[in-house]
Amino acid sequence: MTAEYTAKDITVLEGLEAVRKRPSMYIGSTGPRGLHHLVYEVVDNAIDEALAGACFNVEIILHEDQSITVIDDGRGIPVDIIENYGQPAVTLVLTRLHAGGKFGGDGYKVAGGLHGVGVSVVNALSEWLIVEVYRDGKIYRQEFERGEPKTELEILGETNKRGTKVTFKPDGKIMETISVNRDVIAQRIKETAFLMKGLRIKLIDERERPPYVEEYCFEGGIIDFVKHINEAKEPLHQNIIYFEAKNRDDTVLEVAMQYNEGYNESIFTFVNNINTQEGGTHLSGFKSALTRSINDYARKKGFLKEKDENVSGEDVREGLTAIISVKMKNPQFEGQTKMKLGNTEVRSFTETVVFQKLNEFLEENPSDARLIVTKIINAAHARQAARKARELVRRKGLLENTSLPGKLADCVSKDASEAEIFIVEGDSAGGSAKQARNRQFQAILPLKGKILNVEKARINKVLSSEEIQAIITAVGTGIDEDFDIENVRYGKIIIMSDADVDGAHIRTLILTFLYRFAQELVEKGYVYIAQPPLYRITVDGKDRYAYTEEQLKEILNSISEKKYTIQRYKGLGEMNPKQLWETTMNPETRTLVQVTIEDAIRADEIFSTLMGTKVEPRREFIEKYAREVRFLDI
Repeated sequence: MTAEYTAKDITVLEGLEAVRKRPSMYIGSTGPRGLHHLVYEVVDNAIDEALAGACFNVEIILHEDQSITVIDDGRGIPVDIIENYGQPAVTLVLTRLHAGGKFGGDGYKVAGGLHGVGVSVVNALSEWLIVEVYRDGKIYRQEFERGEPKTELEILGETNKRGTKVTFKPDGKIMETISVNRDVIAQRIKETAFLMKGLRIKLIDERERPPYVEEYCFEGGIIDFVKHINEAKEPLHQNIIYFEAKNRDDTVLEVAMQYNEGYNESIFTFVNNINTQEGGTHLSGFKSALTRSINDYARKKGFLKEKDENVSGEDVREGLTAIISVKMKNPQFEGQTKMKLGNTEVRSFTETVVFQKLNEFLEENPSDARLIVTKIINAAHARQAARKARELVRRKGLLENTSLPGKLADCVSKDASEAEIFIVEGDSAGGSAKQARNRQFQAILPLKGKILNVEKARINKVLSSEEIQAIITAVGTGIDEDFDIENVRYGKIIIMSDADVDGAHIRTLILTFLYRFAQELVEKGYVYIAQPPLYRITVDGKDRYAYTEEQLKEILNSISEKKYTIQRYKGLGEMNPKQLWETTMNPETRTLVQVTIEDAIRADEIFSTLMGTKVEPRREFIEKYAREVRFLDI
């Protein structure tokens, strides 16, 4: 039986004044990321009802007019009057910051939306918002404009339903775009469905004809989540390790894990469905128990001899996919981003449970245990080889700033904030780029061709690659356990390759390397992709450039009856230095695409799909997205 949820559970802290003036303080940005954040805030309220055991179905509808509807079958936002304010609870929830049922009342024992600013911020940043509440056998409705009530709360009629329906249209006067990206929303709600076993979430996009409809419901919960992440990988063992435990404080821990044949670890942690991207006490407890359990088992069964040193945490996580989900009453997050869990008691709880349950699995599944431990010991041997490789490259000065690669044409400036490096495909393009650049702040690093696919290689092989050594040394940060962002030599790391399939492959190989071994460079916005033009159109002796097929059509339509010539660029090397500078390298006229990680889980899936060993997932990915992009990219 779920707890009663009434007006007395709503606590009010302050008003809405600053939201429209400084929206980025509340939703991060007024661009696409902020737009999607608005949707998440409303969806998260519905999910909190599911966490409370009161909601079993959520529906999200993207309408043709760019408005969004979120419907749940939870308890419905309270509609009775809060005495101190003389207003219905639902009105206060939508018009006051920090008004909600998550500040100490009995409405929610576990919730993701702990700050309570969510739906009021959505209201403030919407051109209009309509809320309907189904509870106590009645339908309640209220309309708002840009955060202000347009109507009083009114009763429309009677109903047997229960729940809340929120429809809002983001305010185009504040938001840079109001067109929601369906794939971004779908990825987020799919993750939520994995974490909420049995919850049914439906996504409908009415902007398509016929409407796009997708439904997510995973009875296997995070077991299905691990299967999904490992779809593009080769599982080492078929049995997914899963366990669940609950402590005296009603904290619930769920863990699902499976090893694959690859070399990268993919561990994702959640607290009350919040993706704690920076980990925290639940992750540290898991890692500690995992390393201890594997070493104990390996020694007990003779995989490790007395003279052998213990395998390291890095070894035991090679090729591991794991989901750690904690649901608890009072999570303490470090900072406002909710990226890292700080509760110390969760570490000991997680460590105890994982150690005990993993030991049980290894004892009860000896064939799986043998495969896992053998892989880990092989990883340890590779680590020892990598250590020797590191020592060798250190002696050569390749992991430090003492010696730069000979092929690097460095810039004059040593100020990383203004310096930028172009990683260029091929000697021909590299030669043009060296002539075109502004040598004061632009460095050029030409590569011979396609670098090593690090998705299929261990660290020792990565370190022995000449082209990768050149990138490591030029950038200056080191990689993996040697990585230090403070040593970065350039504020922009720009990948410049041909606008064809081979160029896209080289670009993807470089991005895979940076994501797997220097992820912080991507996370903190250092990595960019240059956008060279596809066409040069010469009219009356003057050149114009088209970067897409659509731009070419626009230019040709605009010049109408005039005589013109068109050159289709097959590669960067076809441009002379002047053209390369004007189109691709001049900060005043170029177009750069910053590489960001909106979702680490999605990024992991894409790199595994594009660069992994399985052919079928890669073929399906290309078939799905080939029409949506100019060339294969990530």
